[in-house]
Amino acid sequence: MNKYFYIAVILLGVIAAGCGAGKDNPGLAYMPDMFYSVAYETYAPAASRLKEVGAHYDGMPVAGTVSRQDDLAFHFDLKHDSAGYAQSASLKNPLDTAGATIDMKEAERLYLVNCGICHGAALDGNGPLFKGGDGPYSAAPKNFKDADMIAMAPGTMFYSITYGKGQMGSYASQLTPKQRWEVVAYIKSKTAAAAPAASAPADSTATK
Repeated sequence: MNKYFYIAVILLGVIAAGCGAGKDNPGLAYMPDMFYSVAYETYAPAASRLKEVGAHYDGMPVAGTVSRQDDLAFHFDLKHDSAGYAQSASLKNPLDTAGATIDMKEAERLYLVNCGICHGAALDGNGPLFKGGDGPYSAAPKNFKDADMIAMAPGTMFYSITYGKGQMGSYASQLTPKQRWEVVAYIKSKTAAAAPAASAPADSTATK
């Protein structure tokens, strides 16, 4: 009988210690690591949080390394600076080589999942997040049917997807290099019809 009495006293003491700390103090927590867990927003910038604890991580692969699942044909090592951006215009899509095949249905899916929410399913820069200026984002995404985007080199587009550009962040963690090239190929295939036709040479015999 005495054993149960002492157990009851101990339990009551623990309960009192945990509940009697006042309204501004929750008292003792049974599992503090879960009770006080820090919740992070999915897309919140992590750099500042990591810097506070002395960690330095930019989300990019270690320079000179290639992911095990990535083919060497898709290796990309241009630096994220003005020189790298300029050099990207000379990059050729590895999927344009002879024998390479592009699953445009899959490329379309990748575009819609990752890009369509901003740039729109019609590639006109009017996705759900913009909605003609009525959406959550006030900055208009690029319209891939505009002349400057049609003229943009595939390599520059790949570079922008890899590192981000302007308001758009990097998609290197969401899309593999091959998938990024597939998205570029899809965009180019859809906007090729919108490219301005070459002007016909002037007729030298025409009267002025």
